[in-house]
Amino acid sequence: MRKRVILGILILPFILTTCNFSWSIEREKKEEIYKQMELFSDAFVNIQSDYVEEKNPKDLIYGALKGMLSSLDPHSQFLTPEEYKELKEETRGEFGGLGMEITIRDGLLTVVTPLEDTPAWKVGIKPGDRIVKIDGEPTRDITLLGAVRKLRGRPGTEVSITVLREPAKEFLDFKITRDIIKIKDIKDVLILEDRIGFIRLAEFRENTPKDFEKELKRLIDEGCDSLILDLRNNPGGLLDIAVKITQFFLEPDKLIVSTRGRKRNQNIEFKSKYPSPFLDISLVVLVNSGSASGSEIVSGCLQDYRRAIILGEKTFGKGSVQTVIPLSDGSALRLTTSKYFTPRGREIHGKGITPDIIAEEREIEIKPKEKPEDIFERLEEEKVERLPEKYSKDPQFLRAIDIIKAIKLYREGTKSNI
Repeated sequence: MRKRVILGILILPFILTTCNFSWSIEREKKEEIYKQMELFSDAFVNIQSDYVEEKNPKDLIYGALKGMLSSLDPHSQFLTPEEYKELKEETRGEFGGLGMEITIRDGLLTVVTPLEDTPAWKVGIKPGDRIVKIDGEPTRDITLLGAVRKLRGRPGTEVSITVLREPAKEFLDFKITRDIIKIKDIKDVLILEDRIGFIRLAEFRENTPKDFEKELKRLIDEGCDSLILDLRNNPGGLLDIAVKITQFFLEPDKLIVSTRGRKRNQNIEFKSKYPSPFLDISLVVLVNSGSASGSEIVSGCLQDYRRAIILGEKTFGKGSVQTVIPLSDGSALRLTTSKYFTPRGREIHGKGITPDIIAEEREIEIKPKEKPEDIFERLEEEKVERLPEKYSKDPQFLRAIDIIKAIKLYREGTKSNI
C-alpha cells in the first residue's frame, strides 16, 4: 500500500510537469500566431494609409487569402463567391469548354488527360502536355481556376493554346473550338474472341456503378469469363464511385483505399461491401499517363491484392483530397486535407501506379506482306480484322488479350490430370 502511495506521489508531479510542458508549447504557438497576425495587421494598415490609390479592404483581404492558399500546393485555392458558384456548376456533367482535365504540376499548367471525342481530343492534345500560352498570354503563375475561366467560353467560340510536349521539348500551337462537353462514363462494351469481355470506363460519375454492373452482368450472361477494363485517359471523378467499381472484384470487407491527413477524422478507410462480387473473372486493367485519381485507386487496389494484372504506362499520380470549406460571405477555401493510400500503404500522390507489365501506347504499323500467306497467317489477320478499327492497331489492347489467353491456359493446365 505504501509503495502504491509513493508511486502515486512520484507519478503526479510527472503528469503535472508533462501537462504544464504541453500547455507551454500551445501557449508559445498561440503567441507566435498572434505575433505574425500583428505583422499582417501592420502591413494592411500601411497599405490602407500610404498606398498611391485607395483600395477596398475586402479586395486586400481576398488578395492575401489567394496568396496564402496558393503557397500551400497547386490544388489549394481561395474562391471568391463568384468562383465558388462556378466550382459548384462544374459538377453538372455538361458545360461549354474544350474537354480536358488539367492540373498544376511542377509549377506548370499540365493536361492530365483529354476526354474522348471532345474538341481537345480531336485536335490531338495529349496527357502531360504543358500549356504555356492561352490566347497568346503566358500561363506563368496561373491558378487552376484562372486557367479554367480562360479556357471555357461560349460553344462555337475559339481559343488558341500553345503546349510544350515532352520529352521532345517541342512547342505546338492548337486552335480549338469550344463545345458543350457531355461526359459519357462507359464508352465501349465489347465481346472479343475466346469469351473475353471489354469495358472502357471514361470517368467515375454518379450513375457509373449501376451502368457498369448492368453491362458486366450482360457480358457474363453472353458467355464472357474474363474482362479487360480500360482506364486509359480516365481522369477520375468521385471517390466513392471508384470504391464501388473496385468492390465488384473483391471479397466483402476488403480495404480498397484509405485517406490520411493531420486530423483523426481525415483518416478514413473505404472497404468493399458488394455482397456477390465477380471473383471468378480473369482481369486485366489498362492504364496510361492520363489515368488519374479514381483510376489509380482502382488499379492500385487490384494490384495490391493480385486481383488483376495492370498493363500499360505509369499513371499520372493525382492522389490528394480537396475539401471545400464555405466561408461566411459566400466565398470558400478549397483545401488539400488528406492523401490517398493503397491497401498496402502506397502513396499515390506524386508517385502514380507502376503497371505490372509496361507496354507503350504507340500504334502498330501493319506493313504489307512480301511473301505469300499461308492459311494460318490469314486466320490471324481475319481475327484482328474482327476487332473495332480503333483497337485493331492498339498494342496495349492486343497485349491484354494475349495475357488473358495465357492466364486461361495456365488455369486449364493446373486443372488437368496430365
